[in-house]
Amino acid sequence: MTDTPVTSDAVAAAADRLRTAQAGGVPCPPVRDLIGRDDVHAAYAVQERITRARRADGSRVVGRKIGLTSAAVQAQLGVDQPDFGFLFDDMWFTDGAAVPAGSILQPRAEAEIAFVLKQDLATGDLSPDQVRGAIDYAVAAIEICGSRIENWDISFADTVADNASGGAFVLGRERRRLDEFEPRDVVMSLVVDGEEVSAGTGAACLGDPLAAVRWLARRARETGEPLRAGQVILSGALGPMKPIETGSTVQATVAPVGTVRFTLGEEQR
Repeated sequence: MTDTPVTSDAVAAAADRLRTAQAGGVPCPPVRDLIGRDDVHAAYAVQERITRARRADGSRVVGRKIGLTSAAVQAQLGVDQPDFGFLFDDMWFTDGAAVPAGSILQPRAEAEIAFVLKQDLATGDLSPDQVRGAIDYAVAAIEICGSRIENWDISFADTVADNASGGAFVLGRERRRLDEFEPRDVVMSLVVDGEEVSAGTGAACLGDPLAAVRWLARRARETGEPLRAGQVILSGALGPMKPIETGSTVQATVAPVGTVRFTLGEEQR
């Protein structure tokens, strides 16, 4: 934690820096000079301020994303917990889409399982059984992470403030219910322009992607904005994240859940 409390002016300045980077399409310096490297409260305050601004601009929250689910990445950033961000309607693409390259700064792709909820996770003990029962179905997903911070030079606070480095996400069309497969047992392959660049299993995501969803359900309720029926939950990467370039075609196979594919296109939104 930082030695002195982070002021509301510093939180506002960090949010403004990140929003200016997104609007101008030019990455900015890290915001840890304003909020510290590991002040969790301040980092989420910046994220909340940006989320409020996006909602005021007309964007609609459609779900949440979980980040830092890999033990190796946590160790790299010196943290012992995941983080989370918001998914907005203008971040959502369907299988086969051409995703506008200009909408995501410094894009990197990672493959994961997305869960769609059929029940709120707002009350109760949020036990493993309750979380499992609240899930309607799962689909293969690719998260296109993007960083407003130049050269991905991020601390824990930087990525949390920057909506957990959220950029866009692409969902597959094949749906699987939890009585058809176990998320911790899935096998993932991420292919860019015909070459496998990442591989992994469900166990790479906090030991079980459902454990990640449970963590998020508890954390979201604590913040006063619990997970709701109909929302999409990106549960975390199943293997290493990889940079991608304009023109690349990216495909993920998450067996036995399904496949998902997109091309990073030239056109801006």
